[in-house]
Amino acid sequence: QVQLVESGGGLVQAGDSLRLSCAASGRTFSQYAMGWFRQAPGKERDFVAAISSISISTVYADSVKGRFTISRDNAKNTVYLQMNSLKPEDTAVYYCAAGDRVQVVATSGARFWGKGTQVTVSS
Repeated sequence: QVQLVESGGGLVQAGDSLRLSCAASGRTFSQYAMGWFRQAPGKERDFVAAISSISISTVYADSVKGRFTISRDNAKNTVYLQMNSLKPEDTAVYYCAAGDRVQVVATSGARFWGKGTQVTVSS
């Protein structure tokens, strides 16, 4: 079992950058693939990015490829999402998640979820 807490969200202008952090508790953190998802008002929760347990593999949604970077530091039990060149359509609540294989997280969701952090991008 793992507990997840997101931070780093805020209000920015189009073209700005933000870095989200996800702090995890539990001894089994390094066993999980990790991911970021987002949910805009009135829309479904969508996959953003995922990373394997020892950072060998990463997967990105087409909408963020080349702009966002996912990384992790297992010694600190922390996952990051660096977001550059933000667009108004990136506005959403961003959720950190822990799951099985990285491709399973990307296509089927995760087993454990944080409570989310708000990102708002003005035009």
